[in-house]
Amino acid sequence: MKFAIIGNTYQAHKSSHAENLFHILEQHGAELCVCRKFYHFLTDDLHLTLPKAELFDGENFQADMVISIGGDGTFLKAAQRVGKKNIPILGINTGRLGFLADISPDDIESTIDEIYNRKYKVEERSVLHLKCDDVNLQQAPYALNEIAVLKRDSSSMISIKVAINGAPLTTYQADGLVIATPTGSTAYSLSVGGPIMVPHCNTIAITPVAPHSLNVRPIVICDDWELTLDVESRSHNFLVAVDGRSESCKETTRLTICKADYSIKVVKRYNHIFFDALRNKMMWGADIR
Repeated sequence: MKFAIIGNTYQAHKSSHAENLFHILEQHGAELCVCRKFYHFLTDDLHLTLPKAELFDGENFQADMVISIGGDGTFLKAAQRVGKKNIPILGINTGRLGFLADISPDDIESTIDEIYNRKYKVEERSVLHLKCDDVNLQQAPYALNEIAVLKRDSSSMISIKVAINGAPLTTYQADGLVIATPTGSTAYSLSVGGPIMVPHCNTIAITPVAPHSLNVRPIVICDDWELTLDVESRSHNFLVAVDGRSESCKETTRLTICKADYSIKVVKRYNHIFFDALRNKMMWGADIR
């Protein structure tokens, strides 16, 4: 098998996990291609001895599987690079919570063994597509987690007029609005009071950030519906964050959000159950008294 490896270059103290991964793959006779920046971080900065590998930049690679080693942020960057390549992604978690990157470093060897024995599953995750006339946002318009519209340069709220399939929904007076996929429902959306959605459901959550009106609540809609957002701000600009990549937009920029024409494929261990992960990571039912 050929693996493309993308890693976090900010965690030098956890580099032993990456070194272990490389040598396990080498033992299996895997063909390796590695993100150039990550490879030089490990070899030049940390002076690790790694197997020979093909190096790539950006999206210029092909592989049977992508391995992301880091946290969920690293996984999102890997998903952006994979795009429409239809390559499944395995996430090894050296970060914190890790819903996307959920393979423990202690389980690397057993997980790779399972992959070679074809004992794993691949989950399809929906992606959001942002359409607008802003050139900067057009460069990376896809989000696996969420698209957030946020206030900028002012303590004042922004007004976000939302329509669904052309029909008015409401105008949010708030610090912002988070449009999340089921995958992103356990990320930023959750932190501002959004609902948790099972990754396989065909839905989108709309959650306001610090709304002025207390009777405004999150709403879940079908993911084949189209959202249109018109924003007003006292500073005449606002921020748009696409999976954390933020750009400033002019007030006149209309945003259209819909489901992308492709999905991201996430590799999970054969015995992975979403509700088990949810209980463990969210510590549901834990009594800390």
